[in-house]
Amino acid sequence: MGGCFLAGIGQNDHNHERNATARHVIQDVGKGDCMNVSRQPGDQSGHQMAQQQTRWELEEEARKIRRLQVLMGMVMSVIGQDPNLTLEEASELAAGAKKAALAMFPDKELAFDLLYRPRLQRLIRERFRLQ
Repeated sequence: MGGCFLAGIGQNDHNHERNATARHVIQDVGKGDCMNVSRQPGDQSGHQMAQQQTRWELEEEARKIRRLQVLMGMVMSVIGQDPNLTLEEASELAAGAKKAALAMFPDKELAFDLLYRPRLQRLIRERFRLQ
C-alpha cells in the first residue's frame, strides 16, 4: 500500500475527543511557569507570540499522536481480521506502519520499537500460528 492509504488518516476522526485532549494539555501547560519563559513587563507581545507558538505545537503534537493511534489500530485490525491476508502482506503492513510513524516522529524509532513492534509481532505470530 502506498502513501495514499496513510495520507488522510485521522484528519476528521473524533474531532471532539482530539480537541478536548489538546485543550486539556494546553490548560495544564498554561497553569504554571513550568516552561521557564521569562515574563518581563512590557514584553507581552513576545510572550503572547511564544504562548501561541507553544499552543500550536501542542495541538500539532496531539494531532500527530492521534493519527498514529488510528493508523496502528487500522493496521492491527487488518492483520488480525482479514482472512485473505498473507504473512508477507502482514509484514509489509507492519513495515509501512513503522515507516509512517517515523515520518511523523523522525527520531522516535526506539519508542516505536518498544511500544508497537512487540504488539505487531505478537499479532502476526498469533494470526499465522508461528513459533
